[in-house]
Amino acid sequence: MRTRTRSVATQSFLAQVAVLLVIAAGASWLVITQARDDGDRTARAQTRAAAVALASSPSTVAALAAPDGASIAQPVAQRIGRLAGLDFVVIMRPDRTRLSHANPDLIGGKFTGTIDRALAGETFTETYAGSLGPSIRTVTPVYDASGTLVGLVSAGVTRARLGDQVRDALPRILAVVIAGLVVLVALSFLAERRLRRQTLGLSSDDLRGLYEHHDAVLHTLSEGLVVFDADAPAGPARVVNDEARRLLELPGGAVVRSDLPPSLQGEDDLTDELHVTASRVLLVNRRPVTGPTGPLGTVLTVRDRTELQTVLGELDTARSLAETLSAQAHEHANRLHSVITMIELGEGAAATELAVADRTASQGLIDRLAGDATPSTSALLVAKTAAAAALDVELTVAAGTDLAASGLPDAQLLTLVGNLVDNAIDAAGPGGWVELSAGIADGAWVLAVADSGPGMGTEEFARARTRGYSTKDRSDRAHGGGLGLALVDQLVRQAGGTIAAHRGPSTVTVTMTGTTGGAR
Repeated sequence: MRTRTRSVATQSFLAQVAVLLVIAAGASWLVITQARDDGDRTARAQTRAAAVALASSPSTVAALAAPDGASIAQPVAQRIGRLAGLDFVVIMRPDRTRLSHANPDLIGGKFTGTIDRALAGETFTETYAGSLGPSIRTVTPVYDASGTLVGLVSAGVTRARLGDQVRDALPRILAVVIAGLVVLVALSFLAERRLRRQTLGLSSDDLRGLYEHHDAVLHTLSEGLVVFDADAPAGPARVVNDEARRLLELPGGAVVRSDLPPSLQGEDDLTDELHVTASRVLLVNRRPVTGPTGPLGTVLTVRDRTELQTVLGELDTARSLAETLSAQAHEHANRLHSVITMIELGEGAAATELAVADRTASQGLIDRLAGDATPSTSALLVAKTAAAAALDVELTVAAGTDLAASGLPDAQLLTLVGNLVDNAIDAAGPGGWVELSAGIADGAWVLAVADSGPGMGTEEFARARTRGYSTKDRSDRAHGGGLGLALVDQLVRQAGGTIAAHRGPSTVTVTMTGTTGGAR
């Protein structure tokens, strides 16, 4: 069983507390050291000032000159020591004999310490372990009125006193350090709470695992994925995986909404809608994403349905043919009953005329297209003619129509002709007409589908060739409706041709160059 590690926020907080403790300890040591150094400097200045002042005093010279100098020197030395905050003031003769001392029992004894430099006329300060323990002391010479060295003065502060001063200041130092440490730890705790919310309380291993899995999934998804942040709906996109770049032909680097195909640049919700790009048919979903803190952004997913749409087109054609054949079979059954009845009644000539008339229309179209259209295209037009007649629309194929010269594969030709004819039948409406013609003109294969409908202007025709334009309702578009002209436009552009619309009468013309001469 895997042991759960601390969250990133907790690890960060503990690391900050450890650093703060180290800093606090270091700061305390530096402050205490600084206080001790300041005490030493102050002691040096105090002892030097007191020793020089006392050496310059006439009472000191008088005490050194008197046979019983201790009685004069001791009171003066004690008073100066108290006023200056010194531990000892020693007045001595040049032979080290003390005339004063903090411990009266040591008066008359020999001074321990360095005096050679003072005997030479120098005032100096040193650290020395004397009769009262380690101390900072200053030794200075004493001269009489004639300038003769008659004695020495030593003033000092013990290390114990300096240590007591530092210890007295230590509570204040520690109080300041602890107060600062508490404030910084509190700020670190607040930062930890914020970081915990931002990282959802996850550990570094969890975050690394999430990132690695997230990155792996994004690169292996068979669906294109584009995520826009709620704070920047126009982009750049927060997430764009490899499949999205391939399907939508997006540029490398940052992707903004305007880089998407025009039909996908909106922000409205989409559910399993078909969209046509320059080279693909895509199934698109777009949804806003909301998290615990509010809107997070918009997720766009795309799946490639190009090949499936081609198969569906062929299936639609086959279904149309099947429905037409079924209707014709039913109609032929009715006519056959009529023919049989007429024969039984002795009306043979009338029965023959009725049977031949039933076959003439469709067979005439098939005979006229023989050699100028593939069998599948001929069958498609026969089916469309019957379907148009059922809608009270007259569909005719102009004499001399040559569909085989397009050079397009059967599947593409069926898509081209089927969609254009279907749109024309819808535009013509009941009582209208549709006429199809095709052939070679000026070295190019030209297909024209005219109808009695109102036609479309240039801007309207441009919209009709993009995803989202349809006279049908939105639910029908969600399942593929409104794609006819978009698919035709895609097919024509991929084949290097052009498509145009005209009014009076309404005509859609497809011109293909470089594809003529196909198999007949």
